[in-house]
Amino acid sequence: MNKLKNSFIILHKNFAIRLFLIASILLVSGAGIVRPVFMHVFYNESAEVNVSKKKLPIYCVDTPDKKVAISFDAAWGADDTDTLLEILKNNDVLATFFLCGYWVDKYPDEVKKIYESGHTIGNHSNTHPHGNQLSLEKNKEEIMAVHTKIKDLLGYEMKLYRPPFGEYNDTVLNAAEACGYYSIQWDVDSLDWKKLGLEHEINQVLNHKHLGNGSIILFHNDAKYTPDALDTIIKGIKEKGYEIVPIIDLIYKDNYYIDHEGRQRSNDNQY
Repeated sequence: MNKLKNSFIILHKNFAIRLFLIASILLVSGAGIVRPVFMHVFYNESAEVNVSKKKLPIYCVDTPDKKVAISFDAAWGADDTDTLLEILKNNDVLATFFLCGYWVDKYPDEVKKIYESGHTIGNHSNTHPHGNQLSLEKNKEEIMAVHTKIKDLLGYEMKLYRPPFGEYNDTVLNAAEACGYYSIQWDVDSLDWKKLGLEHEINQVLNHKHLGNGSIILFHNDAKYTPDALDTIIKGIKEKGYEIVPIIDLIYKDNYYIDHEGRQRSNDNQY
């Protein structure tokens, strides 16, 4: 009986407190105070709020040096390979080529040309799937299938992974990490795949609002205007004072974190 009485008293007090709080909120609202006051009153401050932090790939790198990286995704044709390699050679630039497994199967000689020219070979999955729709194990299979192909062909161990379509979630990034890869995106998109014209592609890169120290620039190896635009873009980047380096030489390999914008930052930098 006493237990029931005590429960009734506690319930009554809690009800009275809630009525008081509601009345207070109405008064505060009348005084023009903003809505967050209302929300704060009714949150259970003793409860833990578990908000998962989404993983991010490397979009660009925080660095004091005027360095940027050029990358090409190779998923379709190969007709422009010689032209692109010649332009890069003439400008003394080393780039990063992200290759799909079926592209490696179809164009092994082109893969060798790219590698023997000193460029970095990156992993772009085996079949170019939507990784967000795959399990962890399936993502790992996609990564390791092309990893094995490149290792067998070149004796080279890739370290950079670019998810197909630029799509990713924690599963995709966890799979890449489990396979020993750094996941790489970009912060300057040439939009070459849209075929918007030669001048548009040049201006898109050279006047891009994100172009700066540590930028990673995206091209495609078979885009319509890229062979004609690339020389001008490279020269324009250099005129702005930037050195163009492979992505593997731009990123930090350890003791780093990736901020909310996807910018890789070193824990040691004090500038």
